[in-house]
Amino acid sequence: MRHLRRPVFLTRAGMVTERVTRAFWPVWTILFLALAPLMMGWHERLPLELFWALVLLAVAALAAALWQGARRFRWPGRAEALARVDAAMPGRPISALIDSQAIGAGDVGSQMVWRAHVARMAARSRQARAVEPDLRVSSRDRYGLRYMALILFVAALLFGSLLRVGSVAGMTPGAGGQVLATGPVWEGWIEPPAYTGKPALYLNDIPPGPLSVPEGARVTLRLYGEPGALEVVESVSGRAPDDEAVVVAEAAAGTVLEGFDVLQDGGIAIEGDGAAAWEVRVIADAAPEVEVTGEVEVQALGEMALPFAARDDYAVVGGHARVALDLDAIDRRHGLARAPDPREPLLLDLPMPFSGDRSAFDEALIDDFSEHPWANLPVTVTLEVSDGREQTGSAAPVEMILPGRRFFEPVAKAVIEQRRDLLWSKANAGRVADLLKAVAHRPEDGLFRSETTYLRFRHIIRRLDALAPYGLDDAEQAEIAEALYDLAVQFEDGTLADARARLERAQRRLEEAMRNGASEEEIAELMQELREAVDDYTRMLAEQSREQQQGDGTDQPDQQAGDSFEFSQDELQALMDRIQELMEEGRMAEAAELMEQLNQLMENMQVTQGEPGQQGQGQQSMEDLSETLRDQQDLSDEAFRDLQEQFGRNQQQGQNQGGQPGQQAPGQQQPGQQQGEGLGQGGDAQEGQTGEDGQGSEESLAERQQALRRELERQRSELPNLGGGAAEEARRNLDRAGEAMDGAEEALREGDLPGALDRQAEAMDALREGIRDLGDALAENQQDSQPGQGQQSGENATGRVEPSRRDPLGRQLGDTGRYGTDENLLQGEDVYRRAEELLQELRDRSSDQQRPQEERDYLKRLLDRF
Repeated sequence: MRHLRRPVFLTRAGMVTERVTRAFWPVWTILFLALAPLMMGWHERLPLELFWALVLLAVAALAAALWQGARRFRWPGRAEALARVDAAMPGRPISALIDSQAIGAGDVGSQMVWRAHVARMAARSRQARAVEPDLRVSSRDRYGLRYMALILFVAALLFGSLLRVGSVAGMTPGAGGQVLATGPVWEGWIEPPAYTGKPALYLNDIPPGPLSVPEGARVTLRLYGEPGALEVVESVSGRAPDDEAVVVAEAAAGTVLEGFDVLQDGGIAIEGDGAAAWEVRVIADAAPEVEVTGEVEVQALGEMALPFAARDDYAVVGGHARVALDLDAIDRRHGLARAPDPREPLLLDLPMPFSGDRSAFDEALIDDFSEHPWANLPVTVTLEVSDGREQTGSAAPVEMILPGRRFFEPVAKAVIEQRRDLLWSKANAGRVADLLKAVAHRPEDGLFRSETTYLRFRHIIRRLDALAPYGLDDAEQAEIAEALYDLAVQFEDGTLADARARLERAQRRLEEAMRNGASEEEIAELMQELREAVDDYTRMLAEQSREQQQGDGTDQPDQQAGDSFEFSQDELQALMDRIQELMEEGRMAEAAELMEQLNQLMENMQVTQGEPGQQGQGQQSMEDLSETLRDQQDLSDEAFRDLQEQFGRNQQQGQNQGGQPGQQAPGQQQPGQQQGEGLGQGGDAQEGQTGEDGQGSEESLAERQQALRRELERQRSELPNLGGGAAEEARRNLDRAGEAMDGAEEALREGDLPGALDRQAEAMDALREGIRDLGDALAENQQDSQPGQGQQSGENATGRVEPSRRDPLGRQLGDTGRYGTDENLLQGEDVYRRAEELLQELRDRSSDQQRPQEERDYLKRLLDRF
């Protein structure tokens, strides 16, 4: 068996490794635990007594581990290795080769069988392979101590040095002579500034030569040996007046040379035994940079956003924006003719990234200055950032009008202008009071919408009259300015502010109900309150919009394309209906998402007059076709129920004739069960009336199918005149739907309900395709009519959900203006399992031999579609 030598030898070697590992794993665990602190230099900081106590403990533990390992270790023999190889093969062929025949040794036949068995085992033994050793010791090391020791040792290799182990000899009595015999030693570190994020450098591991370090890095050297044995020469700190400053370290054992910072190019040299020198090049720390990257963006109510970009070679740690009044750009007339009261420039902290890289980032300064004295006045904005070395970088000053809320009502504009003059200079108090009196001279002319606003207006005037002769202090000036601003907002918004407040209150109450799990009655009450608040708010918004459009238009705010949202009242009502539906079903997370969309819609709502055209006509056509598709679906469902009832009556009559009265097939309807609406027959189907009722029902369905086909023809004739392939495909699909409806009507009149169901299914498929194609055509037409805008129609264009435009399955409008979406109708995680269950149910019913043949044929045709 020479072929077994190699696998047996390798298996035996593996067994040796396995037993050594199991017996001596505590030895190297203790070694790693002892070497790691020595390589990190922890022993140099311990008291001498504690250090030697730990050394003795480590030596004792190591000796005990060696003794226990020697006791446990047993050298494996060749027979053990051979048995392991044999056990790894099926049938143990090596044992069979060693065995001898015990029974039937004198029988020729038995001997032949034995020889055949031995030959087969010999052939199998030639496939012997070495068995891998089992080096796992988890059963002996349940707490993973060996892994902890290994991690400490690897960390010591990365961040320590083996040279530090040699310093243990210096901690023994009489070690001075040994130090002198081996010569002086040294250690050094270079620590870059913390803000750079660079790791520390260990000079002992860096070969002499060129060395680049960041500016401001800290150099620390530690020398060991006789005094004067080592000298350190450096010219990087600039501490000496000449370029070759020399620092001599009188080295004594354990003496630490005072560290120095690297501020300039130069050299660092250690002279003496074990000398080393480096040519240091300083990596200069560049100052940070900041710049304004775009125009200031202003929201409707005055909030501004100024985009900027900042960068640095390491990291930007902070920054601020300085806003100063630009007196040279101000038209110094009327209330601004006086010298302004002194005000310090505004200092605003620039936003910084919370996490991530700060070496280069883009942010935006967002704030609202609507109530600031400089609102809507020329200012200069200067951005400034700083880095870790307190270096600063500034952007070029940006000249701008400090954004603030704009007012369009005449009285509101007058009040806010006088507030500006009062904040410009306290000396304008008398002038402001006189002008406000002129505004309030004739309150009956319709300038004041309510008596409350007029009384507030008169109170402010009296307050100014009382304070102006004696001069205003800062607190009184701020008090009156705040009252004037609130009054201007009330003039501007009127009852719109109250309507908005009621809307926000209703939204908050509904959100609280979502969190607390309200009942259906509470949900209905809160939704009614929300609907009333939305109606009031939209009505007031429409009135304000009409008033602004009737003006001269000079003060209209700029509207950027894509910033406004147009929503119909039906869409708002459908959105709220969907929220109520989701809340009643307990799907609060989805209801909260739609509630957030409603909040955003209310904040960005703009009331506009609808414009007739192809888009409006096309949307109306899509809604009409969707209604036709729903009617066709209802009609198909009723035909299917009628078919089921017919199957049930026929089967019941057959069972009664066969002597089994009272029995009913599974899934069949009771004779007296109520049918759906529009079947054209009574609630009870009694014997003797089956033929007449069935004929009447089919005739009624046929007439409804005929009316539905005529309605489709009317809608087909009123489609907008759209061009393109999608529009032509929509017309062809609608024609196909009309032909399928004709076939369904004919089948219904002939009493062929299965055929009618097939033709109705074709009509519904054609209608769905036609609606989708019409949506594509409308989207293409809108893009062609607005070149260069690059906007999409539908949900992507406005970022809103249009719940009132749904397909017959209740799905929301798609991204490109067509019906159909990727929305998960099952609203669950196991959608695939649910679909498989439905298909399996259809298969089970189609294979149920107790069901009528017509029903099983219909189910099979339905399965063919999947």
